[in-house]
Amino acid sequence: MKKRYLIHSAFTLWFTILSALLTAQPEADSLYALWLDDTKTDSVRTYAMRDLINTKYLYSTSDSAIILAEQIVAFGEERDFALAQALGLHMEGLAWHVRGNYPKALKCYQESIEIGRANNDVLGVSKAMNNIGIIYSNKGAYTKALEYHLQSLAIKEKLEDQKGIANSLNSVGNIYALQGNSTKALEYFLRSLKIAEALKDDYLIAGYLNNIGFTYERNGDPEQALEYFSKSLELNKAIDSKQGIALSLGNVGNVKVVLEQYEEALQALTESLRINESLGDQKGIANIYNNIGTIHQIRKEYPKALRYCAKGYELSKTLGLLKHMKDGCACLYEVHKTLGNGLQALEYLESLKDIDDSLAMEETAKSLQQMEFQNEMLLDSIEQAEEAIRVQLAHEVALQKEEKTRNLVSGAGLIFLLLAGGFFSRWRYVRKSKATLQIEKDRSENLLLNILPEEVARELKENGRAAARNFERVSILFTDFKNFTAQSAHLSATELLSEINHCFEAFDGIMEKYGIEKIKTIGDAYMAAGGLPVPDENSVKNTVMAAIEMQEFISRRKQEMDLAGRPAFEMRAGIHTGPVVAGIVGVKKFQYDIWGDTVNTASRMESSGDIGQVNISQTTFDFICHDPDFVFTSRGKVKVKGKGELEMHFVRLKTG
Repeated sequence: MKKRYLIHSAFTLWFTILSALLTAQPEADSLYALWLDDTKTDSVRTYAMRDLINTKYLYSTSDSAIILAEQIVAFGEERDFALAQALGLHMEGLAWHVRGNYPKALKCYQESIEIGRANNDVLGVSKAMNNIGIIYSNKGAYTKALEYHLQSLAIKEKLEDQKGIANSLNSVGNIYALQGNSTKALEYFLRSLKIAEALKDDYLIAGYLNNIGFTYERNGDPEQALEYFSKSLELNKAIDSKQGIALSLGNVGNVKVVLEQYEEALQALTESLRINESLGDQKGIANIYNNIGTIHQIRKEYPKALRYCAKGYELSKTLGLLKHMKDGCACLYEVHKTLGNGLQALEYLESLKDIDDSLAMEETAKSLQQMEFQNEMLLDSIEQAEEAIRVQLAHEVALQKEEKTRNLVSGAGLIFLLLAGGFFSRWRYVRKSKATLQIEKDRSENLLLNILPEEVARELKENGRAAARNFERVSILFTDFKNFTAQSAHLSATELLSEINHCFEAFDGIMEKYGIEKIKTIGDAYMAAGGLPVPDENSVKNTVMAAIEMQEFISRRKQEMDLAGRPAFEMRAGIHTGPVVAGIVGVKKFQYDIWGDTVNTASRMESSGDIGQVNISQTTFDFICHDPDFVFTSRGKVKVKGKGELEMHFVRLKTG
């Protein structure tokens, strides 16, 4: 039997942000009381506020964490207490880090390092370096990440900070693991494990054992992986870490599936599910539902497979977990196909394609963000280089003025000219590089605007996320080519793609002309919306005008193709107006989409329409019925699948 790998979101590399505390802290009220107590030393008050941020605000309300961190910085400035300034900047960096705003986090970390170095706070410097390394790792800049982690490690080795050394070794191992270098990853994980065992720190040991097991599993050695996951499970049970137990059980269960030990896998996953349910870990629950369902699918226990995969798929959909959705959807598709449930299988196959599209958009957006992040960092470096050149030139001028004798002045002048020439050449090179980088940055911005509306892209860049919004009046436009499959049979793949692209390029131009937002294309279907992301009182009329112009284009195109003796498309178009929710598909950012019954009704307007016509709903008609530019033909009530009977109207431009 072919071995099968389940979705492994439970396999997470154990990655620490070192400023976050790993041990229990006093209650928030007592920490805040210490911060306010001016009889305490500055150090005690500073550490109390740090602990308060860590325990109460950092991972729940990062906005509050930023405000409190700024208070630590202000406290340090007021008291001329450098430790508080550095620590406050570090905590502010952590808060931005948690929010995913990496440029601001980097700025805070780097300022913290500058203050720390000036005041010999080597431990604080090493922690900030480690966190900078994690940022670069998250952005895929592994070489830069490794550089910072190794610097952090060198400092901790000088300080003989064994726990810090173990964590830095683990961070370096994570970098190699993410790059797929299992040999180097294991080398560093085993070194960190050895130190943790010497320290008898069970929390660290359990985490490192998990990483080692993960690396063996990814390297195709499930037996070794099982050994380390089992050790991690035993240790988590010994320290009564519920989350650790659930994670280890999930890992054990998944590896046993690879080893085809299905009964034992079910036992481990079922127990992990029970613990996750008690902890309220919805992501873990969705993952295990899918994995249990897949086991039942492998064992041909199809009713159980359908039940668990449906639970996993629906919960993943609610949580917006695309990869989990794909796993559950794939399971449901395979089972329905095996059972001969053609319609259900087709439904999940279409959903699977949509999920793949969303994942592809997610990867595209991630690549664009990485490109922009790296451009921003390089542009900052170029600006610093320019400033250094200006300072150096000014310094050379000052030296020249201080010379008193003619010979010395001439010699210094000659040296200055040579240096200035070199600096000028360097400055020209820097300016040219900056211009090149700006072109690349502009290119990445244009790519982002091809994915998202301008307002949404701006919000995403400024805040690291874009909130979903409700719109009360949006006109949804759907178009679809009639007999697309039959017509495409007469065209080669290249000709078919070229013709669709020709039509859709024209449609894109029409959308831009009328200020309509293109949402997406689905095969030969085209979807757009008027009235978002910026509401417009003319959006209903503009959407109808756009649809009419699209039909006119297709009509002209058909005449051209008929004269050339080539097959051509004909098209239906439908519009409905109503409320929608608009936002970005995925866990974080990515594809802009719209939801709501308005979308479904608009789709029915298209499918219930006729070739060459623009079919609109009663609601859309009510908005434009008195407009003198249009002529309407009432269709009365038309029976619609899933909607009953709906009033519809054909609309065209008034002529003469």
